[in-house]
Amino acid sequence: MGQVIVLLGVSGSGKTAVGARLAKLLDGRFVEGDDYHCPRNVAKMRRGAPLTDEDRRPWLCAMAADVEGWPSGDSAVVLACSALRRRYRDRLRSADRALWFVHLSASATLLRRRLAERSGHFMPASLLQSQLEILEPLGEDEYGATICIEEGESPQDIACRIGRILLGAIRPSLK
Repeated sequence: MGQVIVLLGVSGSGKTAVGARLAKLLDGRFVEGDDYHCPRNVAKMRRGAPLTDEDRRPWLCAMAADVEGWPSGDSAVVLACSALRRRYRDRLRSADRALWFVHLSASATLLRRRLAERSGHFMPASLLQSQLEILEPLGEDEYGATICIEEGESPQDIACRIGRILLGAIRPSLK
């Protein structure tokens, strides 16, 4: 496939859980966007302070640089990255690679419950509202899809659903 798939969404939407399973399903590689955050930004989020666009700039630049350097061979790379605003996605697109964006969307109630049950992550549930406020859904001209996550749907089921969508999207180009 040689495709870079960016799973985007707010905290608790399942980017990591679904992304790891999707990468395995595609016989590809999973990359966690949270690993690109500098210690200062992680500490800021731990304190419950939302990141600014200025805070996010080095994070996005580092990911875009890596995306540019990833081999364009046969295996897919799945990147979990919130990419909440279009300009953040545009920064990743500047890597001169074909990117497929999948927006993992869920109700605020489901997201809050997931965050309340999650432990060991630096992103506190108190920042969910700030993420929901800046979230810009994928535009019609953006290459991607929005997946609405239902209560009780497993990360494996969601990954399989994304896999079917991806196959449908690339199949016409294989003819």
